[in-house]
Amino acid sequence: MKTPFKNIQQLLRMNRFVVLAVVITAGLVCMVSVAMLFQMHRQTLDTAFVVSDQGDVLPLKLIDQQENLEVEALAHLERFHQWFYGVDAGSFESRMEKALWLGNASVDAVYRQKKADGFYNRLLQYSLVQEVERIDSRIDMDQEPYAFETRTVIRINRGRVTDTYELVTSGRLISVARNFPHNPHGLLITDFFENALRKMEAYETTEE
Repeated sequence: MKTPFKNIQQLLRMNRFVVLAVVITAGLVCMVSVAMLFQMHRQTLDTAFVVSDQGDVLPLKLIDQQENLEVEALAHLERFHQWFYGVDAGSFESRMEKALWLGNASVDAVYRQKKADGFYNRLLQYSLVQEVERIDSRIDMDQEPYAFETRTVIRINRGRVTDTYELVTSGRLISVARNFPHNPHGLLITDFFENALRKMEAYETTEE
């Protein structure tokens, strides 16, 4: 003979079974989700990006990131020096804005010092054109931050007169998050300094 008490016991056992099944299922779903997120994160870390001519961001699988790091560092320095020193009256503001994305406060300090010295005012007043002819960089890739020294050949056009200068700069590179399109290489210039500037003789420019 069944009693109400026995029915209640069966219901309680059934409820416990259902609750336990739900908890186990939820736990399994959570573990699978975490595993999938971890796998996606690892895949993202192993992926690099390039920017096409149309401005589209395209993923590229890295075969050996360390091999490509020096190439990216050289490209980063070349892009920075082209923007920072290849200026004229009509483009220097937009170029400075782009260049400042590639360096930290030390780059901004050099820019502000040049501005305080009246360099950009002279650029506007006399319609000067400063062109970057050549950029040669040496980077110590043994340890981060990566120390570099860059030799930049600059030609300044003052109308009928053209002078050529050699500028030596130095600093360090650190890795940061990639920022498209402002900082696609994921590197930042620190401790930036203009070491030496000298006017080149005519025979030196011919050899170049």
